[in-house]
Amino acid sequence: MSAGENLENTMTAFQHAVTIGTDMLELDCHITKDEQVVVSHDANLKRSTGVNVNVSDLKYCELPPYLCKLDVPFQRACKCEGKDTRIPLLKEVFEAFPETPINIDIKVNNNVLIQKVSELVKQYKREHLTVWGNANSEIVDKCYKENSDIPILFSLQRVLLILGLFFTGLLPFVPIREQFFEIPMPSIILNLLMRKALFDHLTARGIQVYIWVLNEEYEYKRAFDLGSDRSDDGLPHKAQGLLKQFFTIKKKK
Repeated sequence: MSAGENLENTMTAFQHAVTIGTDMLELDCHITKDEQVVVSHDANLKRSTGVNVNVSDLKYCELPPYLCKLDVPFQRACKCEGKDTRIPLLKEVFEAFPETPINIDIKVNNNVLIQKVSELVKQYKREHLTVWGNANSEIVDKCYKENSDIPILFSLQRVLLILGLFFTGLLPFVPIREQFFEIPMPSIILNLLMRKALFDHLTARGIQVYIWVLNEEYEYKRAFDLGSDRSDDGLPHKAQGLLKQFFTIKKKK
C-alpha cells in the first residue's frame, strides 16, 4: 500500500494512505526466527534492504533496514524514497490504525505465521476489520481452519473456479465461503473474462470485489465500469483524484 509514494510496507506509507482517505490498507506478512509477525513483501530481503537474508532466519531485532530508495515494481522507471526504513511489526499497524480495515496477504505457507496472525487479530478484536489469505489455496484453507471468524480472500484456484461456474450458469447454485473477490488488473484477463454481471452477482451475495494494482486512468475507468467495490492502489494520492473524477462523471450522467 502506498508503495509508489513512500517506501513500501512502512508505517509512514500506511499513515500517508490513511491521511489522504484510503479506506483499507493492504499489507504482506512474514514470520521471524523469534516468531514475530512482520510487515514485509519479500521473504528474502535482498531487493528491499540490499542484504541477502531471509526474514525467517533472523530475530526481529536483527532485521536490516530498508534501502532509502526502491524500485516500484508496478510502475516503470519509478522509484520510491523515504526516511522511514524500519520493518514494522503487524501489531504496530493494528495499534496505529485501530478502526481501519486491513487486507493481510499471508506470504508464505507457514503454520506458525497463520497462528500468530490469528492471535493478533483476536487480541486487537479486529475480526470485523480484517481479511486475510493468499493466491495459494492451501494457505487460504489453513487460514479458514485456524480462524473462520476472519473473512478470507479467494485463492487463484477459487477465482478460476468461480469464473468457470459463472460462464456455465452454475454459480447461483454453489455456496461460497469467501467474502472478498480480489483479482489482478491485467487487461487481457478483464477484457476476456470479467463481466459486470459477475461482479453484480458476487456483490448481491455479500462478497466485496476489488482489483489491484490500479494506477492509470483507463484502469480505474474499467474497474469502475465493472462495479468493483475497492481498488488496491500503489499511488493512493493519485487514486483519490481519479476516483473523485469518476464519481463526478457518474453523478452528471
